[in-house]
Amino acid sequence: MPSSLLLEVPALADFNKAWAELTDWLSLLDRVIKSQIVTVGDLDDINDMIIKQKAALQELEQRRPQLEELITAAQNLKNKTSNQEARTIITDSIEKIQSQWDEVQGHLQSRRQQLHEMLKDSTQWLEAKQEAEQVLERAKVKLESWKEISYTVEALKKQNTELKQFSKELRQWQIHVDVANDMALKLLRDYSTDDTRKVELMTDNINTSWATINKRVSEREAELEAALRLLQQFYLDLEKFLAWLTEAETTANVLQDATHKERILEDTKEVRELMKQWQDLQTEIEAHTDIFHNLDENGQKILRSLEGSDDAALLQRRLDNMNFRWSELRKKSLNIRSHLEASSDQWKRLHLSLQELLAWLQLKDDELKQQAPIGGDLPTVQKQNDTHRAFKRELKTKEPVIMSALETVRVFLAEQPLEGLEKLYQEPRELSPEERAQNVTKLLRRQADEVKTEWDKLNLHSADWQKKIDEALERLQELQEAMDELDLKLRQAEVTKGSWQPVGDLLIDSLQDYLEKVKVYRAEIAPIKENVNHVNDLAHQFTSSDIQLSPYNLNCLEDLNTRWKLLQVAIDERIRQLHEAHRDFGPTSQHFLSTSVQGPWERAISPNKVPYYINHETQTTCWDHPKMTELYQSLADLNNVRFSAYRTAMKLRRLQKALCLDLLSLSAACDALDQHNLKQNDQSMDILQIINCLTTIYDRLEQEHNNLVNVPLCVDMCLNWLLNVYDTGRTGRIRVLSFKTGVVSLCKAHLEDKYRYLFKQVASSTGFCDQRRLGLLLHDSIQIPRQLGEVASFGGSNIEPSVRSCFQFANNKPEIEAALFLDWMRLEPQSMVWLPVLHRVAAAETAKHQAKCNICKECPIIGFRYRSLKHFNYDICQSCFFSGRVAKGHKMHYPMVEYCTPTTSGEDVRDFAKVLKNKFRTKRYFAKHPRMGYLPVQTVLEGDNMETNLQAEYDRLKQQHDNKGLSPLPSPPEMMPISPQSPRDAELIAEAKLLRQHKGRLEARMQILEDHNKQLESQLHRLRQLLEQPQADSKVNGTTLSSPSTSLQRSDSSQPMLLRVVGSQTSETMGEDDLLSPPQDTSTGLEEVMEQLNNSFPSTRGHNVGSLFHMADDLGRAMETLVTVMTDDKALE
Repeated sequence: MPSSLLLEVPALADFNKAWAELTDWLSLLDRVIKSQIVTVGDLDDINDMIIKQKAALQELEQRRPQLEELITAAQNLKNKTSNQEARTIITDSIEKIQSQWDEVQGHLQSRRQQLHEMLKDSTQWLEAKQEAEQVLERAKVKLESWKEISYTVEALKKQNTELKQFSKELRQWQIHVDVANDMALKLLRDYSTDDTRKVELMTDNINTSWATINKRVSEREAELEAALRLLQQFYLDLEKFLAWLTEAETTANVLQDATHKERILEDTKEVRELMKQWQDLQTEIEAHTDIFHNLDENGQKILRSLEGSDDAALLQRRLDNMNFRWSELRKKSLNIRSHLEASSDQWKRLHLSLQELLAWLQLKDDELKQQAPIGGDLPTVQKQNDTHRAFKRELKTKEPVIMSALETVRVFLAEQPLEGLEKLYQEPRELSPEERAQNVTKLLRRQADEVKTEWDKLNLHSADWQKKIDEALERLQELQEAMDELDLKLRQAEVTKGSWQPVGDLLIDSLQDYLEKVKVYRAEIAPIKENVNHVNDLAHQFTSSDIQLSPYNLNCLEDLNTRWKLLQVAIDERIRQLHEAHRDFGPTSQHFLSTSVQGPWERAISPNKVPYYINHETQTTCWDHPKMTELYQSLADLNNVRFSAYRTAMKLRRLQKALCLDLLSLSAACDALDQHNLKQNDQSMDILQIINCLTTIYDRLEQEHNNLVNVPLCVDMCLNWLLNVYDTGRTGRIRVLSFKTGVVSLCKAHLEDKYRYLFKQVASSTGFCDQRRLGLLLHDSIQIPRQLGEVASFGGSNIEPSVRSCFQFANNKPEIEAALFLDWMRLEPQSMVWLPVLHRVAAAETAKHQAKCNICKECPIIGFRYRSLKHFNYDICQSCFFSGRVAKGHKMHYPMVEYCTPTTSGEDVRDFAKVLKNKFRTKRYFAKHPRMGYLPVQTVLEGDNMETNLQAEYDRLKQQHDNKGLSPLPSPPEMMPISPQSPRDAELIAEAKLLRQHKGRLEARMQILEDHNKQLESQLHRLRQLLEQPQADSKVNGTTLSSPSTSLQRSDSSQPMLLRVVGSQTSETMGEDDLLSPPQDTSTGLEEVMEQLNNSFPSTRGHNVGSLFHMADDLGRAMETLVTVMTDDKALE
């Protein structure tokens, strides 16, 4: 906005400031709305956000008056200015802020509506998810109850029926899963701007589990069908195989018979024909080898299903018969080959056959060794298991060959005589026939033994290897399942962790809720530690059994452990960040108070949480808030008020208004104290407790007086003041009683309500208070004027005289009750007189008197009005009166009366009569009888000002020392101790002695004055009793006259609350009657009463009335003499 326009329309600056503040707040609120993301499907989170949205709407409505005031101010500005440019700018600003207001309100309402719909949809989804999880659980239980497939018709039919029933149930349950998926898709589609990871994860888990169950059902169905086909085909294949076996056995028998004919081996052509027939037979045998093994394996499965039945025994016999016939067939085939190959070189063929078998055994042994070591993961070991199963089948196939070869060698060695062996073996050198036969025998037998040994060894190694594979499979399966379970749990935990918002984006009010959620989350995932330990233990067992886990498994283990550690670190870091954020920015922190100061100032916090303030411009620190420093400096303007009670009260009033405590009602203060459970008055409060309670107080005041209360500033200022009053050492703790005393003393309430509340705080449960407890209350109360440097005017910090005065007033009872305490407080004791004066100062602030000050000419007079009872139409305003200014012809000792409210006509008439009477009195009378209807002008110990007197005394001593040629004295704060032997020290001691003597004389005169005052009060009391006799109600000449006491009471009730103190009398020595009586001259009043009595009663009673008059005159003269003595002594001093 152009500066020229601001100069032309100055009110636009305030309008722009208010407009900018409201616009900034609306923008901030809109950003907060957009940044508030909730976890879809989390009902607690959604409900919390709904509550926050409701609070935001309420806050918006609470600020609506501010918008309306701004619109009203804009309209007024438009009406007042004729500048078209200004009017256009104002119109645009209002339209913009109204549009922004409507937009923010629309966002809040739509977001709230969306949250309610989200809550409803999430509830429905959770219910659907719960139903889906229930059917999943039922399905899993059904899967786990499945038994191994039985290879019997009845069992297979039963299992197939159960499977079909289960499939039917799954189709029915599919509806629940589909409903949950539909609801999840709706949530993902409608609330994609919020956090939907929880819905995605849970939906994926449900669908994965459901797919797994359906896959298992399909596989089971396929297995049952295969088992049924196997069962149906097995017996057909068995019969077919047995039929072939019978034919093969017949062929083998024919060939065997043919090979054993005599001289058949000598017919080469016949041998070749038989060899060809054998090869055909052997080809058929090898072609049926797999069929045999499949029949044997399937037969064993069926046997396990038929275990214990007659069918099992029958099938077992048939399988045993098949195996036996198969084995015999292979043996016959091998024997036929051996016989056909028998010739002169038979031993060589046997030798070569054994060598081939040894080479094959060695090859298989090497192959078995190459299968080691055991793999380190499940797929590898499963592959090793498959490989070894093929290896075992190869061994089983080779077993008849080896057994046949060994049997052939045995038969050959048994059948051939030594002569035959001798011919078969030809050595290059000449050996005896016996030696040649022995060598052949040894060679074949050694080779046969080696084949037998290697064969047994190979079978043993194969069995051991299979055992290791089976153990490794079982343990790796367990490890894999444990790792999969741990991975699933970690993924779920990581999804939750991934949904965390950055701590900086969280709302301050929600920090504690998020902290609790993280702690609950940590407790929920704590059992994962057991899974991690279990996985690590299983992995460690492989190390002890010499099985090296594969790099894949090792990486998985490391990844799982790392993820678990990172999860723990993330949780600890999250909790730490939330704790720090809650400490620095949460409701219990002092962060919101940092806005109470502006640059170059910065608010800092000491280790004990006590705030202090840094001025970066001057690079200095101080305990006081900059605004508090300014306030204290402004209080110095009130030091020119001559009367300490008024000076103190006016300072407190300015302090009260600066702290906004003048807006705080006693009931609101009590509610805040009760809300924070501040009931033990002897306990101490730390800084955070004080801040929390003050924040509650000022938050409520802000709601009631939005534009008058700046919460951070008020809280910080009030905290500063309380610490200045009750914790000058900045320990960071004050007593609860002190806190209550400070706040209640300056709050807005009736005076006696404050008295009652404060007394209740120190009274026992029975409602009585002893001297110690009263002393605590008075001690805390006197600290308030002490902090302002005014304590000397109210009896000093020693509260013992006040406590003694109170209990003397109560006839020295050990304990006093509330009524006696209130009666004593109505006397306004010296230590507490500042509090009622504060109330009168507050009451007089808005008082407007239709009179003109005769000194400064102010009209009308605002505040206290002081009317002279010596001169007609002579008034003084409070400023002139407090500063001691007088007009020409008027003396300070002339009688005056104080008004804190506008006067009534009755009071004007009464004061006119008093002025008329005083016109006939001499100046000497007023000098000897100063009668004032207000607080003492000066107390005995006060003078003009205690501080001024001390400074003047110091200046006088300094001047005296300077005249004597001594070095000047340092200022009081910098004064250093001086050696007692110096002459200067002796002079100071002498001066101090004189001061003490002066103080003693003043105290002695004070005591004399108190004694005389008590005697006077007693005599006046007896006088009133005589005047209030019933004879005052008599009638004269048909006219009823009121008694003097009635007249006095009427005068009392028509008067504002006024105090009257004579001369230098202190507040504490005043009697109750003196304090509450009307502001009139006592002797004058008595003369008027005497005149009424003389006119009203018969002459026969004149003697009694005259006697009363003489008594009153004697009392007046005694008082006049006392005041004269005091005045003369003071003048001499």
